[in-house]
Amino acid sequence: MTIRAALFDLDGTLVDTLGDLTDAVNHIRELFSLPLLCEKDVRIKIGKGSRNLIREVLPCCSESDISKAHTMFLNYNREHIADKSRLYPGISDTLHHLKAIQIKMAVITNKNEDLSVLLLRELGIYDLFDSVCGGDTYSEKKPSPLPLLRTAEKLGIQHHECVMVGDSINDVESGQHAAMMTIACRWGYGDIAELSGADLIINTQTELCEAIALVSGQRS
Repeated sequence: MTIRAALFDLDGTLVDTLGDLTDAVNHIRELFSLPLLCEKDVRIKIGKGSRNLIREVLPCCSESDISKAHTMFLNYNREHIADKSRLYPGISDTLHHLKAIQIKMAVITNKNEDLSVLLLRELGIYDLFDSVCGGDTYSEKKPSPLPLLRTAEKLGIQHHECVMVGDSINDVESGQHAAMMTIACRWGYGDIAELSGADLIINTQTELCEAIALVSGQRS
């Protein structure tokens, strides 16, 4: 089996966005006269999309208030998309290497598509990807396999020739449901226990190229 495409999660995998997400969350909590949260508290709530995040940080609010707060959160995040967000060390070199050896790459995230594109552009890596899929791109988001399968189809690559790379159980489960190989990253926001089902678990960003070669049954 040869891996021809790498599908990447965004937050906690390619980019450390925790500071900006925490600021956006606290902007909303201030508007609702709630105490601010620290990054540690926000970290464990990330991964299931922004509306779910708002529901988690405003637990006593009505769905109407959640909808209003969600819109305000998205607007604030859009205006401050990369104030603090940075690529993890080694990610840029890894992506350029994969591009050079003709591995197709896509981002599949539960962050809204427009915000994902904006963030990738701000960080200067948007052009490295053949496709960007957000949580609102299709009718389902991770852990559903639908975004992965649609992306593989868009790339013109069979699902078994793709590897899903991410930091949470949503990434591992979506890859498994799509019958793809999975690589779990320990530096992200997911708990290590969530990653146990992945085909390969890596500790540092510099291991990514070798990990893709390993799940492909090759060596780089």
